[in-house]
Amino acid sequence: MWPGLVQTAKEGGVDVIESYVFWNGHELSPGKYNFEGRYDLVKFVKIVQQAGMYMILRIGPFVAAEWNFGGVPAWLHYVPGTVFRTDNEPFKYYMRNFTTFIVNLMKQEKLFAPQGGPIILAQVENEYGYYEKFYGEGAKRYVTWAARMAVSQNIGVPWIMCQQDDAPDPVINTCNSFYCDQFTPNSPNKPKIWTENWPGWFKTFGARDPHRPAEDVAFSVARFFQKGGSVHNYYMYHGGTNFGRTSGGPFITTSYDYEAPIDEYGLPRLPKWGHLKELHKAIKLSEHALLKSEPTTLSLGPSQEADVYDDGSEVCAAFLANLDDKTDKNVVFRNVSYHLPSWSVSILPDCKNVVFNTAKVGSQASLVEMMPEELTPSVTSPSKGLKALKWDVFVENAGIWGVADFAKNGFVDHINTTKDTTDYLWYTTSIIVGENEEFLKKASHPVLLIESKGHALHAFVNQELQGSASGNGSHSPFKFESPISLKAGKNEIALLSMTVGLQNAGGLYEWVGAGLTSVKIEGLKNGTMDLSMSRWTYKIGLQGEHLSIYKPDGLNSINWVSTSEPPKNQPLTWYKVVVDSPSGNEPVGLDMIHMGKGLAWLNGEEIGRYWPIKSSEHEKCVEECDYRGKFFPDKCLTGCGEPTQRWYHVPRSWFKPSGNILVIFEEKGGDPTKITFSKRKISGLCSLIAEDFPMVDQAPVRKGGSGKSAARLKCPKNTLISNVKFASFGNPTGKCGSYSMGECHDPNSTLAVEKVCLGKNECAIELTEENFDKGLCPGTTKRLAIEAVCS
Repeated sequence: MWPGLVQTAKEGGVDVIESYVFWNGHELSPGKYNFEGRYDLVKFVKIVQQAGMYMILRIGPFVAAEWNFGGVPAWLHYVPGTVFRTDNEPFKYYMRNFTTFIVNLMKQEKLFAPQGGPIILAQVENEYGYYEKFYGEGAKRYVTWAARMAVSQNIGVPWIMCQQDDAPDPVINTCNSFYCDQFTPNSPNKPKIWTENWPGWFKTFGARDPHRPAEDVAFSVARFFQKGGSVHNYYMYHGGTNFGRTSGGPFITTSYDYEAPIDEYGLPRLPKWGHLKELHKAIKLSEHALLKSEPTTLSLGPSQEADVYDDGSEVCAAFLANLDDKTDKNVVFRNVSYHLPSWSVSILPDCKNVVFNTAKVGSQASLVEMMPEELTPSVTSPSKGLKALKWDVFVENAGIWGVADFAKNGFVDHINTTKDTTDYLWYTTSIIVGENEEFLKKASHPVLLIESKGHALHAFVNQELQGSASGNGSHSPFKFESPISLKAGKNEIALLSMTVGLQNAGGLYEWVGAGLTSVKIEGLKNGTMDLSMSRWTYKIGLQGEHLSIYKPDGLNSINWVSTSEPPKNQPLTWYKVVVDSPSGNEPVGLDMIHMGKGLAWLNGEEIGRYWPIKSSEHEKCVEECDYRGKFFPDKCLTGCGEPTQRWYHVPRSWFKPSGNILVIFEEKGGDPTKITFSKRKISGLCSLIAEDFPMVDQAPVRKGGSGKSAARLKCPKNTLISNVKFASFGNPTGKCGSYSMGECHDPNSTLAVEKVCLGKNECAIELTEENFDKGLCPGTTKRLAIEAVCS
């Protein structure tokens, strides 16, 4: 997907790609490196270079990034004497080694700018300023050491440190935030760089969906360049997918969509992508003025100001801002009146004509749907000639499989035991229940009480699932309380503890543990039975994982049971099915709404963790997002009572035309017959534009533009506008997918739009007298709303 993603970014007016380097993806054990497939760093940088773009390489090698363990390899935590990210020899030794290895690899391939390559900046460390206080005296020494170590690499381009106010010269300190216009670097010799503008936010399993409106993202970028900004980067412009077990947190979803301008599946997110594209054009139109002069600030009102870049020659650009988050304002600038919507910036590349306002979104929106397609078998059943899905099933033992790994009195830490080779650790013990226990006669149930440091748990008694529990993205520890079925005699208790991604940031974060801390049974004759110091027997991982039964070459290491009716709601079950590739070429998501929790693979490639857990319906969600005023992650949430993640991205390149092996491990029970592949389709396009919308494409600054507002529609590749579902010139209301006519409406609207657009891949309809009745509802600013279908 890389070349297409880079191309879509370039089309969006981006000229630099920034990426982290994931240490734990590259150095699998000390000195053993991996640059295959998704970890082919050189190939990635060269794709950026071939697109004629620059590259910012954030080597870190601590990166946070909602990525497992913040990108640091788990093995490093077990090297004696190591504390991550502070002044100690083992950490510095391995960090220097890895940084040097990556730098040398880039030099070898001539990828730094002085060698003719695309890399113009490199980053060492990451947001350390937030956590320095946890590391005492060692912190300052570590920052100084990291900066020196980086600079000594002689890469010929500057090094940066983000969120690091005391970054020593010549390392440039940079800003990460929703807004960085007020940021100033720690020396007047350093440019003002914004490494992370968050155009959305990440998601955690069981939480709601955060949204950041396009108007506010554009506002933050325009303000940054208004206030002398030099380099700006979106984190993320494309977030993609945390395949396999790469997501951190804990509890970060497998999707890392981030509500970014390019969505998880590689499609432009509209109108965000398009609105920012227009913004980038407007900034580029002002480039000469921005480079030639320093800004002068003029007050235009109590919360209104202009910044003017004017070197006294012909070249002049201005930014007019209204920081009032409630009221639109008219301001006078150079004897001309300008209307500024609340919380917006207008860009005037010639100090006269507005070509862009951050609050006026004139670019098209889209309706995107996940269209389900049944799984189709790759084998024809010979008896009936019908295609029936043949499922293969393998059920794990609840508890110890094969030989136990070890036994001890009391509990071990989950992460220190698995060393993150798997999410799963079995804790097992047994108890004897006397025949004269009251509950056996009364048919009442004793209660199992468990406390855990995190992250999740399924409790089994005598091979039967009794219940599940988990923490969440803001609090990993949890308690479990459930009635259980015990019988007279010996009872096997098997507790499956799970991690859901390791901690990825925070002070001393690598010391945060997981796993059980207390197990008790209440309701027995002798009161409460505390099993916390009993003899526990442990097994790391699952048998199916151990035998790699999800990989094509490990499929035959167990005896699968074949059936056309796979068991439903059965825990600890592996399902395997051979299917055709979904039709068409749209991106694909695996719909897991009817499953519980587990892992999925296609042809041995890790799709990742699935867990369609729902957010609470009692939390607060919004219908409409108000873009005005400072943004924060909980400002604009949707999806109350919905699964945080229903669909799981399966890249098209993983599919063969037929014979695709889909393997699912289900922990607690689901209905595999209801799994579908869903295709991500743009089912409709919309445009809502007003007569007073500036047009960066048709500004008088550009020769030949009429300066008239125009609605633009563009279908995806190889599709044409086949139907105009709604068109109204006047005062229509609503949003894409649910526009409605106002009392002011030109009855010829639909005809006018059809005339220009039907049968075309793209079209532009100007708001002119030729197209519409401009005499309607005099004295009002009229709008044109369109919804069209591409096919």
